Amino acid sequence: MKDREALRIDTAPIDPLNSAEGFGGLLPMIIIAAAGGAVLFGLLASGSGEPLLLTVIALLAMFGTFMLFAIAAGHVRFGARVVAGDLLKAATDAGEEPQIIAEADGTVLYVNDAAEKVLGRHEAGPFSALEAALSGDAEGMQAFFRLTRAAGRGEALREDVRLRLGTGRELTWARITVQPFSPPDEISDFGSRRQRLVSWQINDVTAEKSGEAERIDKLESDIAAFDAMPAGFMWVAADGAIVHVNAAFERWLGYPTGGLRSRALGLASLAGVEGLRLLKHMATIPEADQRIIDLDLTRHDSRIVALTLLVEPIGAQADQGFTITAINRQTTGLVDRGQQDVRASQFFQSAPFGIAALDAEGRIANCNTAFMQMVLDGKPAQDVLAAEALSRTAEPEERVQIDAGLAEVLAGRGNIQPIEITAGENRQFTRRIYMSPLAAVQGGAAAALYVMDATEQKTLESRVAQAQKMEAVGNLAGGIAHDFNNVLTAIIGFSDLLLQTHRPSDPAYRDIKNIQSAANRAAALVKGLLGFSRKQTQQVSVFNLGDLTSDMLPVLKTQCGEKIELKIHSERDLWYVKADSDQLYQVILNLVRNARDAMPGGGKLSIQTRNVTERESQKMRDVVGFTPGEYVLVEVADTGTGMSPDVMAKIFEPFFTTKGVGKGTGLGLASVYGIIKQSGGFILPESEIGKGTSFKIFLPRHYIEEGAEVDTALPQTIAAAKKQLTATDLTGTGRVLLVEDEVEVRQFAVRALKRQGYQVLEAADGVEALEIMAENEGEIDIVVSDVVMPEMDGPSLFKELRKRNPSLKVIFVSGYPNEAFRESMGSDDFAFLPKPFSLPQLAAKVKEELAK
Repeated sequence: MKDREALRIDTAPIDPLNSAEGFGGLLPMIIIAAAGGAVLFGLLASGSGEPLLLTVIALLAMFGTFMLFAIAAGHVRFGARVVAGDLLKAATDAGEEPQIIAEADGTVLYVNDAAEKVLGRHEAGPFSALEAALSGDAEGMQAFFRLTRAAGRGEALREDVRLRLGTGRELTWARITVQPFSPPDEISDFGSRRQRLVSWQINDVTAEKSGEAERIDKLESDIAAFDAMPAGFMWVAADGAIVHVNAAFERWLGYPTGGLRSRALGLASLAGVEGLRLLKHMATIPEADQRIIDLDLTRHDSRIVALTLLVEPIGAQADQGFTITAINRQTTGLVDRGQQDVRASQFFQSAPFGIAALDAEGRIANCNTAFMQMVLDGKPAQDVLAAEALSRTAEPEERVQIDAGLAEVLAGRGNIQPIEITAGENRQFTRRIYMSPLAAVQGGAAAALYVMDATEQKTLESRVAQAQKMEAVGNLAGGIAHDFNNVLTAIIGFSDLLLQTHRPSDPAYRDIKNIQSAANRAAALVKGLLGFSRKQTQQVSVFNLGDLTSDMLPVLKTQCGEKIELKIHSERDLWYVKADSDQLYQVILNLVRNARDAMPGGGKLSIQTRNVTERESQKMRDVVGFTPGEYVLVEVADTGTGMSPDVMAKIFEPFFTTKGVGKGTGLGLASVYGIIKQSGGFILPESEIGKGTSFKIFLPRHYIEEGAEVDTALPQTIAAAKKQLTATDLTGTGRVLLVEDEVEVRQFAVRALKRQGYQVLEAADGVEALEIMAENEGEIDIVVSDVVMPEMDGPSLFKELRKRNPSLKVIFVSGYPNEAFRESMGSDDFAFLPKPFSLPQLAAKVKEELAK
């Protein structure tokens, strides 16, 4: 610190209104008047200044008049001038609080008289005196260092320190404040340097600190008495954190004194999440007698302690937290109860189901915590009519059952059937109520209610019923679809034959095309039914879902249109899946079309593919039907209108649609559901009205041996497939045995193959086919057979044929799944053609197999 002479504050800014004050302002005016008079007399002596003389006299008259008015108005006063700097210095010196003004580097500019009185005079200046007063106090010296550093940086700071002043070194508390400020421009001593100054103020806060010490002593005394009391006290914050707890409460909970406070535990660790929710709710109840509850808390050793708790809110609002006053009835001796009575109370309160006792009028005389939570959402039930408590959210028919059941049980009748009621703010819970009469005792309870949570059971029952319904509809749809496939095969096949005999210019050509188009639409419906029933034929392959979605981008952009922003993102190093790529192509296309229809005004549509580890999938283990494992996820999400819970419950049902008449078959999502299930995957829909919908498809990861090559097969577009098939030469030679029990299908297939150059033998079932094979031993090149036939089906025929000729080529045609059929056969040494098929498809398959 640098000390020097104090600053003299003796100048003030020039004020035009005050410049004439005092004698210092009058003297210049007298000098000016004398000079003017001398000039005037000179002019008079010259004799030529009469006009000028008149002008000067007029000006002097005006000036005199102005001065008279100025003096009268008070703008011009005669007296001694008071300097503002002198007033400021006098006021500062008269103050009782020490004050020092210094530069930022510690050079002292001014010290008032109080500083010298309090700190004493020091040779090196006031800061050295301050340091001497702080000597011996490490905390005080650290505070002084922080203050000087703040002054050097131009920062404001305040510190409370202990000073030892005077010859007796008496201890005094002082508050030292450092406040930077800028000097005014008019002070000439600093006008050139423009350096910031610092004001040091020292205030005596000894009385304030003494008061604080007294309050702390009293608080410590209160806390000691608080800990010694036989009752337990706890302060709980609004978030459930324990702010303070006394020693008695800690002992009951098995903690040493201060042990619970040091662990920073929450009340939920002692009372459970539901217990915390109940106590927080009780703190909002205005009636004090309704805020008393018997509750079991968990001790440090995981044992249970039964307590009676009184909950009190802090302040006027419970959201500021609450306090708990606890009584341990058994240890305090406040209530004389036997061991058996204590155990009965513990059983009553710790039961995981609700229990309530009713008096003769049907009011709840007593109930446990579980009953309040399960029936009244944690609200107190004392003296509440049981009929009102149970019927809060009940339907009218449920209320009738409740009233009838209560009337029976209060009359002493037993064997009352359980009643199911809905509970919760949104009626999301199902409770099952059991009613039982009690033996008549004077003043005792008349009946008992037992409440069980049946929410999970009802949910499972509804899901099982839904699954059974879906399975039944699927089996029915699968059976119908198989029969329809035979009919459609004949219609499509004969349409192909007719089109070959008619030119496009013929009048009947358009009619035949319409018949074929209608048959193809019907085939698409049947395909949807088979997809839903999981009996659709699959041509499985190993492929990358990211490649599939990337290849679909042009098609999907066309489907979405210009109003919808489409984004496709695939994670790197995506795992492989094994499924039918054509079917998954249709699944994604179907979901995108639905998303488009849900955003008529435009929106955003995203398709994301990523890996899902087994650890991540464990988060969904509670989802019914989902098995944790490693999956590849495809998520199709939109920002459309969303769906209500009622609609969400039906979206996978066949023929259910929210679209207008003629705009949807109701089989789109049903077939999506079936395809994913048939592929061994899982589909999870999520939707919220006004925010959008997402479909998450989980497909099992297919493991590839290290170093193995993967021949991926991605779907062709329909147009490309038709063009390729049309351009292929379908003619061939060879003898074909066609086995089909449906006459129309057999006739079409025979004519189709003969037109391509094949010799065809036909049979109506497996027995006839074996007879023909025996008659034409070694002359048949390939067998085309149906699967389901009377007397002998396709698999039985296959086994007999292979016994006679192991190298015989066989093609099975069926509307049932290829994979399931191969598993039942125990072999894959045959070809498969799904129904319904067209003439080119049949001819191409036969030629392909003969060429092998």
